[in-house]
Amino acid sequence: MSETDEPRRGTPAGHVSAPPHAFGPARHLRSRAKVLPEHARGHNRALVLQTLYHSGSMSRADLSRETGLTRVTISDLVAEFIADGIVVELGVRETVGPGKPPILIDIDRTGHQIIGLDLSDAEVFRGAVLSLDGDVIERREVARPAPSDADAAYAAVQTLSRELVGAATATLLGVGVGTPGVVRTDGVVLSSPNLGWTDLPLEAQLGRDLDLPVLVRNDANAAVLAEYTFGEARSDFVLIKIGFGVGAGLISGSQPLVGSRFAAGEIGHVVVGTDGGPRCVCGRDGCLEAWLSVARLREEIDAHPAQREAILRDAGARMAIAVAPIVTALDLSEVVLSGPADLLGGVFIDSATDTLRARTLEGVFDDVVIRLTRQDDIVLRGTAVMVLSGQLGVS
Repeated sequence: MSETDEPRRGTPAGHVSAPPHAFGPARHLRSRAKVLPEHARGHNRALVLQTLYHSGSMSRADLSRETGLTRVTISDLVAEFIADGIVVELGVRETVGPGKPPILIDIDRTGHQIIGLDLSDAEVFRGAVLSLDGDVIERREVARPAPSDADAAYAAVQTLSRELVGAATATLLGVGVGTPGVVRTDGVVLSSPNLGWTDLPLEAQLGRDLDLPVLVRNDANAAVLAEYTFGEARSDFVLIKIGFGVGAGLISGSQPLVGSRFAAGEIGHVVVGTDGGPRCVCGRDGCLEAWLSVARLREEIDAHPAQREAILRDAGARMAIAVAPIVTALDLSEVVLSGPADLLGGVFIDSATDTLRARTLEGVFDDVVIRLTRQDDIVLRGTAVMVLSGQLGVS
């Protein structure tokens, strides 16, 4: 759905002749936790909502067949969801022949909205009111404060959040934030030098200020969720986000990888090569971020336009040098790139593909694909997945 499209609205009565929005393949981010008997109800709730979210409207009987749950269990859960305002009845399905036509149900996609924030841009903080399907309904942005001004950065986030809350036209399911830096699973930003944040409990603090559920994750980890849920990615891939900095999000076996230090995917400050290189903001020479940041690539191309192809070929090769050990260690199928297509398409991808194949075991990793994402607003859409997963168990 584009920003100008009318959102689909459920029909409380009457006939439904065409199936409403069916989102895509029903894939769920796998949990490492074993489902214990005392957790079974929560597991069943998430299974039902996951099925409805991805498959679109269906009858209770359809839902029972799809999930393998009994009709009694489905009836109880659906009644609970309807009472909570999560699921709505859309009307009866047109049928031919005898028998009472079934009533179609679906997640109330127009009755709830999500606020998403993307703090990864070099110049602005971006935000949006999003539908449950990850479509942007309303946009806002505020200027990014001076680097390392921690208080000003939080004040800008708070201002942007409040504007978006005021712009929402339906009940808010929650707020998702994608921020650069190392972020703990409880939403504490352990380190974000460009924003001046150290050990900032952003999730808890913003949640108190807005009086809403808030989830905070690293921006690349948010982006990888958007690619997994809304995109074409497989169940094992790495997403490399190239912009103001360079970061990666990882999914292996449908399981997001965060790491014991909450720093999985922090590849921007891996030194690539032994030939020195441009000075990085961290003080070292030759970090991947120093080679690949969008600002650096554009500056180099503007200064040496005749060498554009050589600059991008070198950048693609250096990215592959950093990524090759990750691909081989985790046996990944895809490397997905998020960033400006005019820089990362074509020669950049060709060079990265050639280098990856040259640096991995021949005949084993030759089929690894390096491609650009088709996702727009990938961090914002990823924050929607964060909220959906956190609030409804949907991914």
